[in-house]
Amino acid sequence: MAVLLHLIPLLLPRNMPEQELAIARVTQGVDTRVKLLLPLRAHPKATPAELREAAELLLAGAPAEARELAQEAERREPAAVETQLLLARICDAERMERCVRTSLERAAQVAPGDPRPEVLRAELKEKSGDTVGAAEAMGVAHGKAPADPLIGLRYARLLSAAERPTEALAVLAGLQGKVPRARLLVEQGLVLSADRKDSEAVAVFRKATQEDPRLSLAYYELGLALFRVGDVEAAQEALRQADRLDLSSPKSLAALCALQLQARLIDEARLTRMDLERRFSGRMELIRQSCSIP
Repeated sequence: MAVLLHLIPLLLPRNMPEQELAIARVTQGVDTRVKLLLPLRAHPKATPAELREAAELLLAGAPAEARELAQEAERREPAAVETQLLLARICDAERMERCVRTSLERAAQVAPGDPRPEVLRAELKEKSGDTVGAAEAMGVAHGKAPADPLIGLRYARLLSAAERPTEALAVLAGLQGKVPRARLLVEQGLVLSADRKDSEAVAVFRKATQEDPRLSLAYYELGLALFRVGDVEAAQEALRQADRLDLSSPKSLAALCALQLQARLIDEARLTRMDLERRFSGRMELIRQSCSIP
């Protein structure tokens, strides 16, 4: 029945781009998607937004064809920053650095107050391992949108990764009232941990758990920080609480088992692994990597 439902659009007369897009969304093969979507370049009814969506659907497996569709979208709507951002991502997939730079420059020209070009630039630099460059780019984005909490959080993390903890903490301080206090405390604790100030980080993570006793992430980071300062028993309890607060994720139990193995608590680690295997049987690769019992 499901196959028949997917075949119905193929049997109907088609002359609208949205019909090709609807079929392509449920089609997995790249070659089939190319045959469906590439002709939209010449379709007079295809809007720039539809051409961009078609390019997105081809990006993973056919970036050259995706670029052709995005370039047609650019021709039809030259001032669309979304098209330039898409072209930058496509060029990155094709390892065309000059094309990436050109597309990001054009995006900044058509939308000078939009932070998204610099956010993408930061993502691409971080992916290539240039943490310092990523922090600088995100700093420009933060300057354009200082009230955006997501940009602020990402900027603080990049500053921390670039070993600029004082600046990272200052950015986080500017997010007071824009981000839930418990989450902000977790971010501050992460900056302190990265700066090897684990005792201070433990205190901050504890404040986060007091601020929001239901925040699993706070207990998770508290557990890791407690282990680093040598309080193994308290670390285990914090990770167990993190697991109780988020039963859908194996992350806390996997970390607990890894720490137990590192502390040579083999019997406890076996019990943790049994719990992992019982609850997350579909994540065996993660379990093997984090909880390999000797």
